[in-house]
Formats: sequence, C-alpha cells, structure tokens
Amino acid sequence: MFSHRLPDNLDPNEFSKLLARKRAEGARLLDLTESNPTKAGIPYPNEEILAALHDPRALTYEPTPRGLRSAREAVAKYYADRGQTVHPDQILLTASTSEAYAYLFKLFADPGESFLVPTPSYPLFDMLAGLEDVALVPYPLHYAESRGWRLDPDAFEGAIVPSARGVILVNPNNPTGSCLRRSEWVAVRQAASREDLAVVCDEVFSDYLWDETLADPDVVRSIAGDDSVLSFSLSGLSKVCGLPQMKLGWIVVNGPPAGRTEVMRRLELIADTYLSVAAPVQHAAARLLGTRGPIQVAIRERVAFNHKRLQDLRRRCGGADLQVLASDGGWYALLQLPGPETDEAQTQRWLNEIDVLAHPGFFFGVEDREVAVLSLLTPVNDFDRAMRKLGQFWTGMEC
Repeated sequence: MFSHRLPDNLDPNEFSKLLARKRAEGARLLDLTESNPTKAGIPYPNEEILAALHDPRALTYEPTPRGLRSAREAVAKYYADRGQTVHPDQILLTASTSEAYAYLFKLFADPGESFLVPTPSYPLFDMLAGLEDVALVPYPLHYAESRGWRLDPDAFEGAIVPSARGVILVNPNNPTGSCLRRSEWVAVRQAASREDLAVVCDEVFSDYLWDETLADPDVVRSIAGDDSVLSFSLSGLSKVCGLPQMKLGWIVVNGPPAGRTEVMRRLELIADTYLSVAAPVQHAAARLLGTRGPIQVAIRERVAFNHKRLQDLRRRCGGADLQVLASDGGWYALLQLPGPETDEAQTQRWLNEIDVLAHPGFFFGVEDREVAVLSLLTPVNDFDRAMRKLGQFWTGMEC
C-alpha cells in the first residue's frame, strides 16, 4: 500500500526507546545533542528580528520561482561581505537546505541513479535521497592525527560508479568539522568535469571556522563564485543567522555561463511547481542577514568555550585513551572513547546511568573508531556539568 521510498520498519531503535523512557520518567538530561541555537540560550537581537518581519509587503502574494529579487540581492551581498562575487541571478531561494537537496536530486538523477556522499556525514542524506529514489554511494574521509579528516583523492576516484550523476561535499563537514583543501577541490573538479558530475557543496557551517583554519591559505572556505565547474553552493539562515525557524535557504549556481543558464531554467521549473518560500521571510531577508554579526559572535564564543572545556576533560581524565579529534570548525566535536565498548553501548550507558545524552558516532557513519558526537552549542552550565559527570564515569573521581 505504501511507497517504497519510506522504510518498512518505522519502529524506534533501542537508543531512541531508552531516551523516550528516560524522558517519560522525568529525568533531567544533560543534552549534548542540542544543535538548535534558539533553544541553546544564544542571545538574539529580538526587537530587530521581529521588526524585520513587520513588513506590509508580505500581505501581497508574488509567486516568483527564483525568489524575490530583493531577497536574492541580500544573499548576494552576504557573499560580497565575505569577498565572493555572486550575482543575484545565480541564486535560487528554497525553504531549507533539505529542500535544496531535493531540487538538485530531481534535477540530475533519475530513479536508481546515484550521488557520491562523504562518510562520515549527516544521516539525513539517506532519507532525502531515498524520498527521491536516488542511491547514495559513500566515499571515505580518512583521519590522521597530524592533519585531521581529509578527502582521499584515490578513494574518491574509486567510489565513482557508472550511475553517478553528482557528488556531495560538506564544507565544513558535519560532524567532523573538516574543511576542503585546495588539492582535494582540484581532484573533485577534475573528476566532475571528466565524468559529467554535478558538484553540490553544503556550506552551512562555513561562517564557523576556527581562527587558525581561516588563516590557512590551503583551506577552501567556499566554492560560491567559482565557475570552473558546474557546482551548487548551499546555505541559509538556519546557520548563517542561527535562525532555523525562518525557513530560508538558497542555492548558488556556479559554472560556465551557458551551463548556468540551462540549469537555472530547469531549477525554476521545479521551484515554480512548489513555490515554497514564504513572502514574509523573503521581504525580511536583508534585515535578518543584517543581524548575523552579533549572533555569529555569540555562537562562536559558545562553541570555542565548550571546545576548550572538552579538551580540558581529555587532559585531566582521559590520558591517551580519550581524544578530541582534530577539526577545522563547525558546531560539533568528535570524542574518541576509551575502553572496549562500542560507541553505541557506551553512550547508552551515559544516558542510562548518568543522564548524559550524546550521539554515538555510528549514527553519522563513523566506522573505524568509537566516538561520541557532541554539540558544542550546548548551554555552558549544562556542558560543564556533563563534562564533570563524564569524568566521574571514567575515573570514579571528579575531573
């Protein structure tokens, strides 16, 4: 009766069952999975945000497939402020980055065809691709102590299959926090040109890099405005302004002008079918993007503070068995766990025994090491309490 695009078994896994039971019991959980900045105690310029939405133009329906030009100009200015040249005509607005993926899967892949996707990466890709009847073919990111997570050009080439229609990059990656390097980008571009692959680069966390990462000339912070190959840069207000509830994302179409024109014609047809982006947020886009400075500063300070606290925990309690894996930025940290237990077993014990909630690494496709994925956006007091509980969990003493 139901579409094969949905999984047959919708029952929660054991981890989810345990979490539901703990919440039903009224447990006061220390949530190291909290990635919603509006629930994490981040200070916002509330009056400015609300004023941006008070625009009488929102009372008029203007069905524009690409999105209102004023909103696209605001997005182009955002890139200009970062030193990147993007024309408003290269931009198509979506209700979210997830919708942007759905549009691009529709644009390039027939049922059964595939996109290459990094692993580790965000597990939502499986559902997004499945709903479009698109297969995902993983290519690995490898970790080395001296350089962190990196794309291996040879492994990437080996992952390309005849059914591939595109490749997904996540820069910086979620959850590893690793950034694309120039040699990696050259390898991807060359393969994409040779194999006629579209490149989709998810850049939602690109405003949240460590200072040393920004100073590294080898880091590719963004491919927006790079017309060397047909590619698509994805981002949105969810991370740029810490406003996921505003539901405004965008696609920047990069590449040779002739190719961009044909792509945009087809993307407009898809977007015109749905017309999903609401008028109020489009009219508010310029003012909302104008609020991003202090919001980003607050998020960066939170992430940096919690990252330091996590490193302190490792130094005081972990020894060689506990490591904070190297990253270039983002909102998450990967904590390599001590002992023989799997990450699933250990994070379940945290939840069951000390009321600390964290994601096991296998949720994100981390296969060659046992890790917990921790949100560095967690409120500082909760994060500190969780670190103390974890220290006692491993050593029997407060760390």
